[in-house]
Amino acid sequence: MPAVPRDKGFTLIEVLVALGIVAVAFAAIMGTMAQAIDTTATLRDRTFALWVAQNRLAEHQLKGDWPAAGTAQGESQMAGREWEWEEKITTSPLNERLRQIEISVRAPGTDYVLARLTGLLRKPAATP
Repeated sequence: MPAVPRDKGFTLIEVLVALGIVAVAFAAIMGTMAQAIDTTATLRDRTFALWVAQNRLAEHQLKGDWPAAGTAQGESQMAGREWEWEEKITTSPLNERLRQIEISVRAPGTDYVLARLTGLLRKPAATP
């Protein structure tokens, strides 16, 4: 009696197992991509917040400000968004002719500081 040729191919169970493996792999890839997107958005926000803080410090330096010790708050716009900043100004322990300014920047309505910058302001020379 001649041998009956068997069909070559995958069984239904083999196909389902392969699809399960592919589904798990895609889920892992999608999770990694979502995490990468989240990280990118956070880095973007931190970069813009740092730029806001640097702009605030540069404004004080260019104006030749000599602000009184204390705290100031305000808002700035950067990259089409609003940012809240807070400046804490203290007399420098190093020199009475210097003011230390610490600028914190956050997104509006949040308490999470995205950027913090500390700088020094020099007392302007008296004009004759």
